[in-house]
Amino acid sequence: MNLLKELRERAGNSKLTWPLVALLTIMLFNLFYRPEFFSIEVKEGHLFGSLIDILNRGAPLMLLSLGMTLVIATGGIDLSVGPVVAIAGATAAYLIGHGTHGQDITNTPLPLVILAALLIATAGGLWNGLLVSRVGLQPIIATLILMTAGRGIAQLITEGQILTVYYSPYHYIGLGHLLALPFTVFVVAAVFLLFWFLTRRTALGLFIESIGVNDSASFYSGISEKNVKLLVYTLSGFCAGIAGLIVSSEIKSADANNAGLWFELDAILAVVLGGTSLDGGRFSLAGSILGALIIQSLTTTIYSVGVPPEVIMVVKAMVIMAVILLQSKRFRQAFKPIIGAFLSLTRRGRSLLRTTRLPSGESASE
Repeated sequence: MNLLKELRERAGNSKLTWPLVALLTIMLFNLFYRPEFFSIEVKEGHLFGSLIDILNRGAPLMLLSLGMTLVIATGGIDLSVGPVVAIAGATAAYLIGHGTHGQDITNTPLPLVILAALLIATAGGLWNGLLVSRVGLQPIIATLILMTAGRGIAQLITEGQILTVYYSPYHYIGLGHLLALPFTVFVVAAVFLLFWFLTRRTALGLFIESIGVNDSASFYSGISEKNVKLLVYTLSGFCAGIAGLIVSSEIKSADANNAGLWFELDAILAVVLGGTSLDGGRFSLAGSILGALIIQSLTTTIYSVGVPPEVIMVVKAMVIMAVILLQSKRFRQAFKPIIGAFLSLTRRGRSLLRTTRLPSGESASE
């Protein structure tokens, strides 16, 4: 009994508990409402199904949430990741397809295309970091600048057109498979392991949490808070660059107006769902991945059950609000007496029902 009580207390204090409960609830809903949701088929050696689609389509959001986690942990915010996704995709599409006239060729070697897209996206994150750490602008203002100008930059690169990419090796980034799984799953796993190593096997994670709690005290403790902030915004831009490559290769084009649209809000929401506070401090990379999976699973489920498009955002907002409220210890404490009373009434009702049973198994009311 003591072991069970200890396990319950640990689960209640863990930031991953409620995200896991939310994700399992969505999966249980699909299990009863749409059992085919869990069916996985093998076609040409590749796995296909709703669960695989969630992993594949949620890859850009998972990448953005990893970068956003570090930014938020320092007490900042990055509103520019969506436009940076568009910039990275536009850069890659322009270098590959400009002047190819629909042929399956590229103007620029693919490794250089990928490098250029990642460099320009990382430069965007570096710009944000300089404004925050060196100029001293508030993060929401600093990143709002690139959020506003980013899509204009992407449109300048594409000359206001939707650039179609016909080069099939580039399509592999977003549509390819490796060991029967989507290639994007391995990309996310690689970035997650990189970030985990940087934050849990070096002092960087402690520095980030210290700055998020109190950046002034961190400075006087000898931590270079300016350099740490510069690094996390740069890493956020790097993640947005990878996400931009995935998005543009998946749709085989660069759409400066719609690529990465509102991704920044979903990324922030995924981080919050994962248990990281917007006030900064302690963070959870695994929690942010779970938050991204919750959002993508919820979106897929809502579309699959035929909810009208005009109410999808309302349903999504209500479910997410419920999860966030359940994460709040103050909210749970406030409603604990009500939940206890409800459980007590339920137990009394069951006890009364058992006492009114006749020996034959029929109830007294019958």
